[in-house]
Order: sequence, then structure tokens, then C-alpha cells
Amino acid sequence: MSELSQQTQRLIQRYQLWHQSIQPKEGVATIHVDEVASRVAAFYEKIREVVDWKEEHLMRRAAIIRKLKQRFLELELRNFSVETAKIAESLVSELIRGGHLPNDRIEETKILEVQKIIRKYIFILKNIPEAKKKQRLQFYNWIIEVAACEVEESLYPFIEERSLINYMFELIKERIKLNEGVIKIGGVSEEEKNIQIYITVQRALFKLDHPIISYNLLKYRFPQWNSATPEWLSEIAKNIYAIWKKIEDDLSHPLGKKFYVICEKYDTPYLLLGDILSKENPEEVAKKITNPEILEGLIKGAYNKRLSTLKKRLFRAAFYSTLSIFLANIFLFLIVEIPLAKLITGRFSPLAITIDILGPTFLMFLLVITIKPPSKSNLIVVIMETMKIVYEREKIDTYQVNPPKRRGLIMKFIVTFIYVLITVFSLWVIFFFTQLAKFPPTSIVIETMGVALIIFAGLAIRARSEELTVEEKSISFPGFLFDILTLPIASLGQWLSNKWKKYNAVAAFFNALIDMPFLVFVEFIEQWRYFLKEKKEEIH
Repeated sequence: MSELSQQTQRLIQRYQLWHQSIQPKEGVATIHVDEVASRVAAFYEKIREVVDWKEEHLMRRAAIIRKLKQRFLELELRNFSVETAKIAESLVSELIRGGHLPNDRIEETKILEVQKIIRKYIFILKNIPEAKKKQRLQFYNWIIEVAACEVEESLYPFIEERSLINYMFELIKERIKLNEGVIKIGGVSEEEKNIQIYITVQRALFKLDHPIISYNLLKYRFPQWNSATPEWLSEIAKNIYAIWKKIEDDLSHPLGKKFYVICEKYDTPYLLLGDILSKENPEEVAKKITNPEILEGLIKGAYNKRLSTLKKRLFRAAFYSTLSIFLANIFLFLIVEIPLAKLITGRFSPLAITIDILGPTFLMFLLVITIKPPSKSNLIVVIMETMKIVYEREKIDTYQVNPPKRRGLIMKFIVTFIYVLITVFSLWVIFFFTQLAKFPPTSIVIETMGVALIIFAGLAIRARSEELTVEEKSISFPGFLFDILTLPIASLGQWLSNKWKKYNAVAAFFNALIDMPFLVFVEFIEQWRYFLKEKKEEIH
């Protein structure tokens, strides 16, 4: 028998609380929505998954953000006079109808919680200082995204995930050591180091995005955020721009990538331990894992299960990202490329049409199909690393964060020059093949953008495939050449992807012309169904 570390014991206690919280409660009134209206709304949300092109774990919050923006716009148009209780109730009902929350499981008291959250963020928006129009718009989007995170947490508490984040944060901050050069060059304080570790733990463990990390940072810096008094909230509203700026600086810290590499490499043991504790009663698991042999068997089982589901998740990510770009290609082809081609060349060859639409899809297929699973020796390393964090040890491993390598002016110029040459060569290759297929000049630019987006999405999926890899991986010469040729285009794709999410034309079309009328239609179906039920009850 081995002694569990204090951090592991605390984690087990948190999981016990989580296990108790998910047990069905008797005699509690829950929210019910009509099943027919729910099926219609759920079908629409599936379409939105393709249009919005977001990962699975972000879809519920994306729906909350979308619906909050509609509700906040309604509030602004009516000068914040609309009753927030109605907004909270309709918001929760729409999320249940769309399949983002389970029917007959969400307590009616949650509506009151959501109402309080909406009032809090309305209060902040009404009391913020004046700002430039551009800054105000960016802040408006940020505060609604943060509000959506708090609403989601209220309706679907992430006790399990938050417990694992805190567990890894407690352990990893003891292990990460800063090189003296980092402290001298960057002037990184202990608090700043801890903030960066807290951010990168969230990114590595659950691939959390900026809004939810921003919300968690607000709670980290202001523990009273979820139970704010009006007086305290007034002070926060006065300084909210400075708070927002500080969080944005933290999220874009130059050393963030250094911390992320470490957290991403060693996150597998924490994920597997979370899987083990969530599989059955944590109290029973706690007794088992004191025996290293039993723990080893549990680790192998959790590892193999994650490995089997990893392929399914990668396929899903590849499918939705490819389908989203495929639909965008068709949209651009019909709305932009054909009209421009007629103006300039007068025609669009059948070969160019085929390559334009199917070429990027086939490229994504190649990027995904060549992904290799972790080697068998990786499991041994995972078992060893998990044992290190679960049990009490006198000596702990340390991970060094070194400053970026400093290059002389001449070397920096040479490296940058070579990188630019490779970028130009990669773009020329795309240009050569599009010319060979006789693309119109305007379509060459659009196709280049599509290829860049596909390569970025494909590389992101390939990086996700290594979430279970802990052992050091050797890079082959073909892999080295692959990185040289694809990384410059992937960087362009990343920039375009961020712009696409910001100015997604298809999503904007759905929001403006389909979203609101569809929600009214779904509510009409539900009300009509209730009317029919009432009439049926009158027939004896």
C-alpha cells in the first residue's frame, strides 16, 4: 500500500462532492419543453454546428452567446426596461429545446440564478466609463462571452473539470521552475508565473478558449465575483476596462507558449486520473488506488478507452471543420467566384470547378489519414508519470522554463529571410497548380485562402492527436520537411481562421435572416402543442 499525496486526497473529496451533485433529486420541480419543438430546434442546432465551426465542447456556450446577444440587443433597444425574468426563462428553454441541456433535469430555480447573472452584467454595461466606439464594441463582445460562461456554469456546473484543473495547478506550479534568464529578461514575478500556469493548465487539459479562461481569471482574482454586492460591483464597473486589458495581456503573455509546452506534455496522467475517479464512486476508487498494482490496471483501462475515443473525436473534428469549409467554398463559389469569373474570363472550366470544391476536402483527408497513434512504449511512461502525481514522494520532478534563444542581428535576418522564401515557395506551389487547372485570377486568391485554412485546421487536429503522448517524440527527416513547407501556410490559415470566426458570412446570414424567425417558429410549435393538449383534455 502506498500513501496518497495530499493533493490527490483533496481531489478525491472534490469528486465525491461532484458524484453527490449528479444524483437525481426527488421532489424538485424541473423545466420541461415540448418534445416535438425540441426535435425541430435540435435539428437546427446541428446545422449551426457546421455553420459556426466550433469544437464539440464549445457548442453549448456558442449557443448561449448567440442567444444572449439577441436578448441584450432587445434590452438595449428598449433601454434595458424588459423584464429579465422573461429573458432568463426563454434563454433556458431555448437551450433545452436545442439539446444543449437535458429535458426534465434542470431545476426551475436555475431560472432565478440566470436572471441574477443577466442583471449583474446589465449593471456593468450601464455603469462602464465612456470609451472609443471600437473599444466599446470589443468590450461588449467580451463581457457577453464572459456572461455566457457564468450562465453555462450555473446551468451545468463543471465541478469535475474545475476540480481537475485545480489539482493539476496545485501540482504543476510546484514543479515548474523559471530559469534565471527568464526572470532577468522578462521580469516574471511569482504571481505572474502562477497566472500563466493557471491559464495553460486550462488550455492543455480541456482546450478551454479565451472567454472561459477570462471568466476563470475573474474568479481567481476576485473570489467574490459570483456573489457581488451592488457597492462592490459599482467599483468593478468603473475599473472594468483596466481589468479587461490586464486579462487580455495575461492571455497573450510572450512566455505563455513555454508554459503550455510543459502542461500539454504532462496533462495525460491528470486526464486519466479524472477518468478513473469519474467512472465509479470516488470513495471506492480511493481505496483501490492505494494499491499500485490495481492503480496500474485502472490506468491501462482508462488509457485504452481514451485511445479508442480519440480516433472518433478526431474524425468528428475533421468532418465538421472540412464540411464547414466545403460549404463556405460553395457559398463563395456561387456568390463571388462565378460572377467575378464571368466579368474577367467569361467562363469557369469543369476541372477548375471540381478542384475548387473538392481539392481542399481531399487535402484535409490526407492530413487526417496520415495521423499515427501513440507508440506502445508511451503507455509505460504514462503509468510512471501518473504514479508520481498520485502518491506522496520525497523528491518531485521539476520542469525548467528557459528564455527564448537570443539570436544575433545577422542570424535573425538569415532565419527570417529563409522563412519568407519558404512562404513564397509554398504560395507559388499553390499558384502553379491553380494555374494548371486554369483557375480564373480571382479564384486563385480564394483557393489559396481555402488551402491555408485547411492546412491550419489539419495541423490543429494532428496536434490534438498527441494529447495522450508523454514520451519524447523523434522527428524524422520527412516530418522535418513537412513542417518547413506547411507551417508558413498554417500561420496564414490561423490568421484567416480568426478572421473567419469574427466575420463568418454564413453565420451572419443565419443570425440575421434565420435565427430569430426560427426561434419564433419553434416557440409557436410549442405553444400550439400545448393548446392541442388542453383541447384534448376537454374531450371526455
